[in-house]
Formats: sequence, C-alpha cells, structure tokens
Amino acid sequence: MQGLQKSIQIYGLDLEAQGVGRLPEDDEHTPGKVVFVAGALPGESVRYEITQNKSKFQKGRLLEVIQPAVYRRQPHCQWYGNCGGCTMQHLDSRAQLAVKQKVLEDDLWHLGKVKADTYMAPIAGPDWGYRYRTRLSVVNRSIKKGTVLVGFHEPQNRYVSDMTSCDVLPPQWSDLLPYLRTLVMDLSIRDRVPQIELAMGDEGGELKTAMVLRHLLPLTDEDQQILKAFAQVHKLWMWTQAHGPESVKPFYPIKSQLRYSLPEFGVEILFHPTDFTQVNHSMNQVLVGRAIRFLELRPSDRVLDLFCGIGNFTIPIATKVQEVVGIEGSNELCQRALINATHNHMSSKLNFLTMNLFEVTLEHLAHWGGFDKWLIDPPRDGAFAIVNALKEAFISQGQFSDLRPQRIVYVSCNPATLARDAGVLVNEAGYELSKAGIFNMFPHTSHVESMAVFNRID
Repeated sequence: MQGLQKSIQIYGLDLEAQGVGRLPEDDEHTPGKVVFVAGALPGESVRYEITQNKSKFQKGRLLEVIQPAVYRRQPHCQWYGNCGGCTMQHLDSRAQLAVKQKVLEDDLWHLGKVKADTYMAPIAGPDWGYRYRTRLSVVNRSIKKGTVLVGFHEPQNRYVSDMTSCDVLPPQWSDLLPYLRTLVMDLSIRDRVPQIELAMGDEGGELKTAMVLRHLLPLTDEDQQILKAFAQVHKLWMWTQAHGPESVKPFYPIKSQLRYSLPEFGVEILFHPTDFTQVNHSMNQVLVGRAIRFLELRPSDRVLDLFCGIGNFTIPIATKVQEVVGIEGSNELCQRALINATHNHMSSKLNFLTMNLFEVTLEHLAHWGGFDKWLIDPPRDGAFAIVNALKEAFISQGQFSDLRPQRIVYVSCNPATLARDAGVLVNEAGYELSKAGIFNMFPHTSHVESMAVFNRID
C-alpha cells in the first residue's frame, strides 16, 4: 500500500496545516479512511503518494494539485517545504486567519459544547520579520564537510534544514544565519554546541539583540576571544549557557539587560533572553491592551493574574487598579516579576506567590481570598485544575461561591485546552462565554493564539 498513488478531494485543514480528505466508501482498499496530505488545501483536488497507512488514517506526500484553491499562494520563502517552521505559507494570509478562527470556534463547540455570544474579528499584525525570540538548532553532522547547520528542523524529522535565511526573523537575524555557521566552526568545541538562542529587546528606542550560546564543554580562552569578536562585529550582546536554564548569564558585555515596552500603560518589562516572552512584540502589545480593556477594570478592583510569568499582564494591570496578585509555578520567575514591579514603581500594588497551578483546589481558592477579576494565561496544558476548583466553589454555594470572580479573561496558546476549560466554566461553574477570538501571533504557522471572556452568572 505504501508508495501507491491516489487522488482525493480535500475538505479541511488540521492543526499542522495538513489537508484533510476522506476516501470514498467504495474504495477497494480502504473505504472511508481519513487522509492527511501536507501542502494540500480545502477545496482542492490533489494527487498524492501514500507514505503512511494506518488502520484509521493515511498520510500522503503531495504530488500534484489537480484543481487549486483560489486562496493558494506561491510560498514567499525559498526554504518552504525543506524547513518545517512555516507550514501555511502556501495559504493566503487572510485565509490563514479564517482557518484559525474556525479551529477556535469548532473546538469550543465540539470539545467544550459552548458558543461565544460574540466572535471577535481576527486580529493580525506583520506577516514577516515578526519573530523577536527564537531557538536555533545546531547540527554538526556536516563538520567533515567543513560546516555545521544552524536553523530549524525539517518537517516531521529531527534533521536541521540547510537554510541560510529566514523571512519570519528580523532581517538582521536572517542575514546572521550563515555567519553563525562560521562562528561555530571556529570554536574548539564546535561539536558540543547544540543550540543558539536569539532575543531582541528595546533599549531607549534602539533594538538590541542578545545571543545565547549553549555549550556542553568549557570555552577555551581562544573561544572566548572569538565570541567577543563576533559580538563586536555583529553588534550583539553575547550570553552563554553551560548547563541548565539557571546557568544562562551575560558574557559580553557583562552588563546587558533586555527589555520591551508596553507604551499604552507606560511600563517596560525586563527579561532574560531565554525567558518565555511573546515572540511577536507588536502583537503582544495588542494582546495585553485588549485583555486589560476586556477586564473592565476599576480603581478599586483586586485582580488575580494566574501563570503570571515575569509580569507581562500583571504590571500593566497594576496601573489601573488597587491591588494585583500574580501566581506562577517558578520561584525564579516570581522573583523577576518582583524586579519588574520595582522597576516600574508598582511594588506597593503587587504581590507574587509561587505554587503549582496544575494542583489548585477549592482550598487554595479560599486561601487566596476573593478577587473581582482574573486573568489566566496558561501554557498549552491549559488551566483544568483551576476551572475545576471554580466548579467546586459554584457547587458548594455559600461562602465559597463568592470566591468566583465576576469576570475572567483567558488567554490561550492551545484552542483545544481552552475549549475543554470553557466547557467546565460554562456548563458546570456558572459562567457565560461572552467573547472569543484569535490573534495571529505566528503568521504562516498553525499556532493559534486566542482570547476568551467569561462573565459570572449571578
């Protein structure tokens, strides 16, 4: 069966931007089986070669587009198909928004059994050069050929694409990729450098780049001189990472501090180059502004920010209200959030707690006390324990019912876990879903960033 060529009509896209079709019921080999074809688009008739044949589905390699969709586009990047980073480049940008919005709406209904009262229009930002933080893999299997590969992984495998530019990176980073190959080859430990990270911040209106070199063996004196020279020539701040994340430190210059601004609120956030921050700074400004407006804050409000990180939402919220409490699973991030509170002269309004938010119970809610509004911004796993604690508070009635906030703004990087949690909030915890919509944080990828607003029903 593998290697057999077939034709099929595509009717949908999955979250990996693969075209989805279904074989006819009268197919002689696999009647009615679902087929995934990378590079195919809804509405297209395609010919494909079977690369994987399982009991419930097939995967295929696109051979020919027999009838193209009207929103098919020529990919912008020359590495498309060889690099697995931007799987939607063959789809018009406006169609990408529609696909992602449909993913959110379908997940909310099919997984959570909920519909929003209002679906907001998708919000888009720049299509290219938007990625201000990235992690590049270094592969040394080509050292014998006189080079290494530095870039993103190829589709569906662990190999690194042989790429020398990237259009979603800022132009100066894209131009840097070939030089990074040379840098690694010049080091004595060239075969022990698995990763390079880049992060960009704003220093007094001037963009600054920090580069983190992860090295599994100590740097020699000559290696250190090479890194310093590279940083000087390319105007970089050089950091190093010898072990785990805790070992990340500035190397040259010794004093280097990245920051990004949220002008709408007059604050700036200090961060390390390996911190989790939104990679798309312009869209992050829109995301934070929209979330805070949806909270409908009043000066007397007490607000809880769950999964607060280094204070991306916490600090600007504090400019509007009486008190904010941020909770995060990492004590190191909480300490850095405190530094950001001090840096923005907000210490008197802010408190930070460290706890595992995947183990929240009703007792924890009682310990935190009542808050008027909540902001939840979890990782991909969502906030299942938290919404179940709210369900228990709703069921218990009495004093615990008042622990439920009047409004929740939920920011999500995974529409499936958002839908699951929305189902609990709406169907079991006494909330209504008033608004939902997407933010195209990662154009040309299948990543869906979304926001939902829940109001308590009294």
